[in-house]
Amino acid sequence: MSLRLEGIDVRYGDVEAVSGVDLEVAGGEVVALLGPSGCGKSTLLRAVAGLERVSAGAVTWDGADLSGTPVHRRGFGLVFQDGQLFPHRDVAGNVAFGLRMRGAARGERDKRVAELLELVGLGGYQRRRVTELSGGEQQRVALARALAPDPRLLLLDEPLSALDRSLREQLALDLARLLRETGATALVVTHDHDEAFTLADRVAVMRAGRLRQTGPPARVWREPVDVETARFLGCGVVLAPEAAERLVGVRARVGLRETALRVVPDGAAGAVATAGAVGAAGGEPLDAVVLARVHRRDHVRLLVRIGDDEFDAVGPVVGSWEPGDRVRLAVDQDGVAVIG
Repeated sequence: MSLRLEGIDVRYGDVEAVSGVDLEVAGGEVVALLGPSGCGKSTLLRAVAGLERVSAGAVTWDGADLSGTPVHRRGFGLVFQDGQLFPHRDVAGNVAFGLRMRGAARGERDKRVAELLELVGLGGYQRRRVTELSGGEQQRVALARALAPDPRLLLLDEPLSALDRSLREQLALDLARLLRETGATALVVTHDHDEAFTLADRVAVMRAGRLRQTGPPARVWREPVDVETARFLGCGVVLAPEAAERLVGVRARVGLRETALRVVPDGAAGAVATAGAVGAAGGEPLDAVVLARVHRRDHVRLLVRIGDDEFDAVGPVVGSWEPGDRVRLAVDQDGVAVIG
């Protein structure tokens, strides 16, 4: 079973929100639509659901055109950013809603609800009012409700974006486990590349209504198709081939993320090199001068000068660098992206 999008356009008058999108989601695969706000990813997901009219192209499931199929007959499960739970129903009533609409017997409904609540970590919550739940618990209920009728495709539109950072990270791990345990076929919309890479088997990067790159997360991360995609994925500095060869020993256009340059042990007292760090061009560390320092949750961000150029670098929280100090840096290849 598979979803296929062929030449999908969605227009609002003269505005083209989605243009020429071709994409396939295979059975049991999780694909993330990743892009900045306003790029058309939610519009595309709503077109798949049947909530938006397709101006051109076709949405098909196993080769069958869905253009004349209403939302409630597509067999797709939907989860939105705010969950959209029924406040007048308890947890069990929310999860069982799709089963009731399908005419499932009471015993079947109760069994399925109990199984799914255990799966999402809310065992025993059947009689709780959804208005008494935390934001994270409400999203777990929304996921259970979407999964209850055993949908052939799960559509998730920014399901974690309304949560705080730490809760979002935990739920992303839980959701990834849930999708794999259930063998769900899913299309996930997100603007957070960490979330996309945690959840998805493949990532489809959108910009200005078009798909710019599709591939496994590791490939998209290391080989963004163009400069704009590299910048969206966290590359704050883009180097021409000649400069890249001097700095990181790679003769190609490269993007550097904040983590690309790291302090090596002899750079300052207490500094620790990270696993996987390698020397720069020629295997020698880079000499740099600290210009500024900012503390982050688990590291220190340094603005450094190498020659006449300024770069971001990172060191451990225990470091005690001040502007004017000299440090030695190594290149961590996880922070380097080869563009195009």
